[in-house]
Amino acid sequence: MRAWVTMVALGWAGIAMAADTPTKPGDLTLARVFGNPDLAGQQPRAVKLSPDGTLLTSLKPRADEKERLDLWALDTRTGQERMLVDSKKVGTGAELSEAEKMQRERARVGGAKGIVTYEWAPDGKSILVPLDGDLYLATLDGHARRLTGAALNPTVSPRGGYVGFVRDQNLFVQPLGGDTAHAVTQGGAGTVHWGEAEFVAQEEMHRFTGYWWSPDDRRLAVERFDEAPVHVATRASIGAAGTSIYQQRYPGAGTPNALVELYVVNADGTGQVKVDLGSDPDIYLARVDWTPDGGALLVQRESRDQKTLDMLRVDPATGHATVLFTERAGARSWINLSDDYRLMKDGSLIWRSERDGYGHLYRYAKGQWTQLTKGPWVVTGLAGVDEAHGRVYLLGLKDDVLEQQLYALDLAHPGQLTRLTEPGWSNGATMNSAATKLIVSRSNPAQPTQVYLADTSGKRLSWINQNAVVAGHPYYPYLASHQPSKFGTIKAADGSTLHWEMITPPLEPGRKYPVFFQHYGGPGTGQVVTRAWGGALPQYLVDRGWIFFQIDNRGSYNRGKAFEDQIYHAMGTVEVADQLAGANYLKSLPFVDGAKIATYGWSYGGYMSLKMLEKTPGVYAAAVSGAPVTDWQLYDTHYTERYLGDPARDPKSYATSAAVEDSSRIRDPLLLIHGMADDNVFLTNSTLVAAQMQKTNTPFEMMFYPGYTHRVGGPVSEHLWGTILDFLDRTVVNKEPAPPQP
Repeated sequence: MRAWVTMVALGWAGIAMAADTPTKPGDLTLARVFGNPDLAGQQPRAVKLSPDGTLLTSLKPRADEKERLDLWALDTRTGQERMLVDSKKVGTGAELSEAEKMQRERARVGGAKGIVTYEWAPDGKSILVPLDGDLYLATLDGHARRLTGAALNPTVSPRGGYVGFVRDQNLFVQPLGGDTAHAVTQGGAGTVHWGEAEFVAQEEMHRFTGYWWSPDDRRLAVERFDEAPVHVATRASIGAAGTSIYQQRYPGAGTPNALVELYVVNADGTGQVKVDLGSDPDIYLARVDWTPDGGALLVQRESRDQKTLDMLRVDPATGHATVLFTERAGARSWINLSDDYRLMKDGSLIWRSERDGYGHLYRYAKGQWTQLTKGPWVVTGLAGVDEAHGRVYLLGLKDDVLEQQLYALDLAHPGQLTRLTEPGWSNGATMNSAATKLIVSRSNPAQPTQVYLADTSGKRLSWINQNAVVAGHPYYPYLASHQPSKFGTIKAADGSTLHWEMITPPLEPGRKYPVFFQHYGGPGTGQVVTRAWGGALPQYLVDRGWIFFQIDNRGSYNRGKAFEDQIYHAMGTVEVADQLAGANYLKSLPFVDGAKIATYGWSYGGYMSLKMLEKTPGVYAAAVSGAPVTDWQLYDTHYTERYLGDPARDPKSYATSAAVEDSSRIRDPLLLIHGMADDNVFLTNSTLVAAQMQKTNTPFEMMFYPGYTHRVGGPVSEHLWGTILDFLDRTVVNKEPAPPQP
């Protein structure tokens, strides 16, 4: 198989490179789309303010190596910027541990090199920088001192006295002054882990740590999990030069999860107390937080079926827990976890809930609820809370479902929002802990992301990255051929409004164009149709003569629970129907060649590509399926059971949602793509489909990438897209018209 894939790869790469020439001056090429520097401009990541607000730090890619990140600092008083930590000078280039590689995959930074995260010390005098598996403390003069090696999940304690980290599956604490580290847990080995987040917590619950400091540095809440009950999946990580075999503990749908416990322990390792999480061990530890005074823990306990979320108040001295309140889902729904909550010094809680059918903010105080936002729109994020002035800063879709805006809300006047950002942009925002300054990022279809510093009224104080597309910007030479995005709506079968985005070449009278129809379609993720920068790749496709099109189907996020819940126990149904509605709309347009609509998706989108060909044959001229889930019993518990339930209780939903057996019904051209070291959606998902199609003599094409995980990109991006477009040129663009019917 490896030799066959390699030969095909070389052959297709040659074809793709030969075809990758500009159709006219100023058009993009694949080499430039994926080359250096990034066409979107040098985008800062992980932008943070120092505790005193005088320095703004960020991670920036190198101009000659856009996936390698260094730490930079901008003086907010003078506007002067300098590199604080050079990842090539400080780092050793050592190979990361398998645990850290997997954590980076879960955090979606698997392709990044150099510095991928950092943390300010609370006193603002130093910064904790993990790099190449080691842990460094960088001072503001740029000097970096190595604290320790083999440190996973490092954090600085709230008062700056210690650094915590995981080593050899135990939690360690080291005084920041430089004394030696000591273990605060014992027994981490084999299937037992302390201070880490289990697989599904990282991948599906977006919880990436397994320990939490008390505000006074005296104690830590520590997770202990034991993977002994979890199914062992034999995963082959197939690389170009050989194969590694991993016995990976992977909790597939309907199988046991890791056993999770929570303890409180003193920073010196004494006084360990077990937290009472209830009599049912088969639960999810969703979130853990200390109250601001350190007197209690607030622990979110989620039921295995994800229909109940209990907020527990825990006494750290005894581990005794009481239920503060409970969120419950309906019979055909589920709980969506959120990080949009804030514990207040006065004992109240700002909390995002979907209890009225839309994601909104509430205030919980002394057993009473006050709804702060309301209406047929969703709060998408909590940017900050200024307790001193009783003011909340939130992100939401109140004014336009396609534009995320920043709003301010006075707690004394629930429901009265003041918009702080400009229409015509899709915005993001973060704040410092005191909520005195805003870091706003924004983009629109014609402008890559800009970042600026603002005051609490939303007034821009200074640019962090203006990133204007003017002479000298990487995208400027291609601006003349940039085509605008158009937006519109159609109706789903049940009357729901479906939003679409389209980019067309300059339309010539009488000419019909092929369509590159991109989709994702899955639940539990952000919408794809927004008025935001979509990257250079769609513009490259348009330069090549394609119409670029995408639509948000029922089941996707940010449109309220009634819209999302239609996918409950029904994967591969309403989302396929809504993509079909999009295809039928395209075929009604006079400038679209209805016989030349190609569809493409990755991950859940790859699954959708298969289901669309299986259920609607003849609609799409060809499909590309990247890293698809093909049998949902192969995917993890927390994601899959949220939507399909327990396979033992509802085997029919799993059978009808699967894409393996029906793949023999595919009659339209298919290209199947997968990374051969994928530890999230195992390669088995694609080999099952390949074997079924081969067994039934069903033609298809495939391209598997040795050494690549769920993210196939970076150095092979040009090859990947050259392969895709060569396939579509042969099967769609140059497709011979069907002979007329007699």
